[in-house]
Formats: sequence, structure tokens, C-alpha cells
Amino acid sequence: QVQLVESGGGLVQPGGSLRLSCAVSGSIFSLNVLDWYRQAPGKQRELVATIIISEGTSNYADSVKGRFTISRDNAKNTAYLQMNSLKPEDTAVYYCRAESDYMDYWGQGTQVTVSS
Repeated sequence: QVQLVESGGGLVQPGGSLRLSCAVSGSIFSLNVLDWYRQAPGKQRELVATIIISEGTSNYADSVKGRFTISRDNAKNTAYLQMNSLKPEDTAVYYCRAESDYMDYWGQGTQVTVSS
């Protein structure tokens, strides 16, 4: 059973940066894909970024392209979301999701608030 634990959220001023972490219990290579989603109050959950674990290739939502970077550290079994040039509209709960051959897994979420 894979468990995902997010960390790194918090309060940051507009223009600032945060790095979110998603720690994977077990081997990250048991997973095919890892995504970061976010959900703002009153809005639907939105796919932010995706990484193919074996290849390291990534995709981004247009709203974050050029500002966010998804990556993984195989040795630490951890994925990251580096968020730069943050905007108030980036405020949301950020969730890590992973997909194996058999199941989807979700973390508990971490709050990111961008405000002055």
C-alpha cells in the first residue's frame, strides 16, 4: 500500500516562492505517474502538473507554466513542486496524487496561501 504525505505549504507574499514535497512510502518506482492538483474554495479540483516517474518528463497547466516545476528525487522517494512568482490566485489546498498499475493514491493536502 502506497501512502503519500505532502508538506511545505504555508503563507507567502505575492511574488514569493514555496516548495511542496510529496513523500512516497515504499519505492517511487512502483508508480507510473505523479501529479499535483489544487483546489481553491468553491472551485473544482484542478490538475497543476504531472511527471512520468520512469522518464522524468513533465506537463503543466497553462496557468502555472513557466512558474512551477515538478520534479522527483528517486533516492529520497519524494516528488516536489517548486512554485515561483506566486500569485493570490494560486491560493488553494495542494494535493499529491500517484498512479500505479493497480490503483490511484492521494495525499491529505497542504494549504498554500498567497497574500500580502
